[in-house]
Amino acid sequence: MGWSSWSFLREGANASEVEGEAGALVSTGLARAGYRYVNVDDGWYECPGSQGPSVDAYGRWVVDAARYPRVGLENGIAAVAAYVHGLGLKFGIYETPGISRQAVAQNTRVLGTSYTAREIATNTPENNYNCGGMVGLNYSSPGAQAFVDSVVDELAAWGVDYIKLDGITNHNTPDLRAWATAIERSGRSIVLDTTQRSFTAKIAPELEKYANQWEFAPDIETHGPDEGGARGCDRAPYTGCRDVFPLTSFSHWVDRFDDVATWQPYGGPGGFNDLDSIEVGDGPAASGMSYAAQESQLSLWALASAPLILGSDLSANVSNAYGSHLGLDPRDLALLTNAQVIAVDQDAIDASRISLHGATQVFAKVEPNGSGIVGLFDTDANLAAPSIRIATTTAAIGMSSDPRGYWVSNLWTGQHYWISSDGRLAAVVPSEGVVLLRITPVPLCPESSS
Repeated sequence: MGWSSWSFLREGANASEVEGEAGALVSTGLARAGYRYVNVDDGWYECPGSQGPSVDAYGRWVVDAARYPRVGLENGIAAVAAYVHGLGLKFGIYETPGISRQAVAQNTRVLGTSYTAREIATNTPENNYNCGGMVGLNYSSPGAQAFVDSVVDELAAWGVDYIKLDGITNHNTPDLRAWATAIERSGRSIVLDTTQRSFTAKIAPELEKYANQWEFAPDIETHGPDEGGARGCDRAPYTGCRDVFPLTSFSHWVDRFDDVATWQPYGGPGGFNDLDSIEVGDGPAASGMSYAAQESQLSLWALASAPLILGSDLSANVSNAYGSHLGLDPRDLALLTNAQVIAVDQDAIDASRISLHGATQVFAKVEPNGSGIVGLFDTDANLAAPSIRIATTTAAIGMSSDPRGYWVSNLWTGQHYWISSDGRLAAVVPSEGVVLLRITPVPLCPESSS
């Protein structure tokens, strides 16, 4: 749980903006609710052009000091990490696999070894969406693992607690192994988040083995209504894009329902299916979602036990490259801090889809204490369409029968009621909306003694 710079700040993020959003995690109460990671996405390193990121004497990326200036003896990223840690939060950063072509051109040394960049590099391009200019590593050479070790050791020394390794395909399993090995060798507890260029469930066993979370769906952001091209919102002069808002739309991420069903077998404690950023926070106009759709996003992510990484602007004191400065919507803040919904997300159990009929979908899971969690979703994006009655049963959810019946709690409205032992559940659900329920068997009352 936490916040990422990408959706709102894109590649224009800088130290003061990130620190402002980190401070807002604390001042708004989001940190108390569990949102503790502050993750800097792409754009923190020097990118002179398509030749690849600038590198130090050992082939590692160089901090963009214009956006992340030094503070005393600390480079700008280490300084931001220290600030974030001072707030009681954790700090994350963005990387892509491979080595920069600049390192190959300069034939930089691998720290602590006699190997050089040319000895460990391949000619195969690796994905990097800011600069490009990355090539693969030849792991038949011990120097390749040593190079990854040196990168992770540097990040650990800067205070990094979370690494987003982007651009992963089905062919990058050697990189997953190398980064996981490097993190273990670093001696620092670091989350490894792998995000996709185009990987599929074929590499799920490797993801489960080496990573802590994995994002398999396309970006949730719609990049703004005025965007003229895929990169229009990412960097100056922002041609064809005057804003990143709305951040998304219900129709843009409705494919996640199928993703949750497909990837359900692979999520669990220590390794989580990542559905991308939560765009709730700045109200419907900025999120691009109705309030009903915002509840649906949080509910689906919670049922899937997916990371809750916020993409919204948390503070009216922080502006992005387009001059936008909204800050949190009070109603959205209440959604984000709903303790009952957060508890569903944090149980580390992935829900299964138990029903799919037209625009109605039902996802459910059963917790170790016997309680069932069920989400009744109306995925019709036509907000003018009539609400739909959606029904299921405790048996369909997978709960044990109980002759005393069940207590039912609506986790969004706070309503509580009892249903009989037949376990029939039903609710009327609006378009793009959800009814999220916790069902608890009625406890057996102890016998009174005389």
